Amino acid sequence: MRQYELMTIHRPELTEGEYREKVSELGEFLANQGAVNQETDPWGKRRLAYKIDHVSEGYYTVSRFESGPATVDALRRVLSLADEVLRHKVVRPES
Repeated sequence: MRQYELMTIHRPELTEGEYREKVSELGEFLANQGAVNQETDPWGKRRLAYKIDHVSEGYYTVSRFESGPATVDALRRVLSLADEVLRHKVVRPES
């Protein structure tokens, strides 16, 4: 299993409760795929560095987890199809 870091930006139209629910659903998805969630850090609503689809702010979250490459591929597919996610990025942090 490898270490990964995921950053997501959710749409600002979501309420705080809906945002937390979506982050929780991502954690459940990772657990169902066999990943081990180490830490989830919700940053809250922040201003974007540049507009994305005419949106200037969003809810940021950083999650660290361990999984195999197949789980990351499935995660990328799910996040790219999710309407509530403006952007996402999965990286392998340096050890």
